[in-house]
Amino acid sequence: MRRALVLLAAVALVVVVVIGLTQAGGSSGADATDFDLPKAKSELAAAPAPLNALYAQANTLLDGGKSAFNARLDELKGTPVVVNKWASWCGPCEAEFAIFQDGAVEHGKEVAFVGLNSGDKDPAAEKFLSTRPLPFPSYTDHDSAIAQDRKIGAGFPMTLFVDRDGKTVYTHTGLYTSQQQLDEDIERYLG
Repeated sequence: MRRALVLLAAVALVVVVVIGLTQAGGSSGADATDFDLPKAKSELAAAPAPLNALYAQANTLLDGGKSAFNARLDELKGTPVVVNKWASWCGPCEAEFAIFQDGAVEHGKEVAFVGLNSGDKDPAAEKFLSTRPLPFPSYTDHDSAIAQDRKIGAGFPMTLFVDRDGKTVYTHTGLYTSQQQLDEDIERYLG
C-alpha cells in the first residue's frame, strides 16, 4: 500500500511539473504575440546569403514537400540549421514560440532557422502565425512525410539540429522552457 502511495505521489508531481511548464510558456518572459516582425526582418536582412533569402520568406508557409525542404537544406549547407517542428493545435509549441522568435533574431546571421508545420491544416497554421509571427518560413508537412524522412519523432514540439555539413547532430524532444536552454543547445551542437 505504501509503495502505491509513493508511486502515485511521484506521478502527481510529474503531472504538476509538466502542466506548470506548459502553461508558463517558458521563462523567457516574452509573449509570442508581442513579437515585432518588421523589426526582426530588418535586422535579419543583413544576414549573409543564403540566410537573407530564407528570412525574406519570414512567417510564410511553404509547400513542396520533401523535395522542397531537402533542396532548402542543401542550399543552406555550410550553415548550421535549427528546424523546429510545430503545429497550431500544440500548446507546448505555442509556449516556446517566443523563444524561437528571439533565438532566430539573436543567432540568425550565423544559424539558419526553419519551421516545419507538421500534422496541421494550412488555414489553422496561417491563423496561428497571424498572431504569433515567425522571422523564418515554415514548410508544410501535412502527412508528416518530411518529419519521418528526417527521423524527427512523432511528438510535438521537436527541434532538429543540422550541422554545416547537412548532418543531423541532435534532436531535442519537447518544449524549450527558456532562451538560455536553446542558446546552450545551439552552442553545444552547432557552435
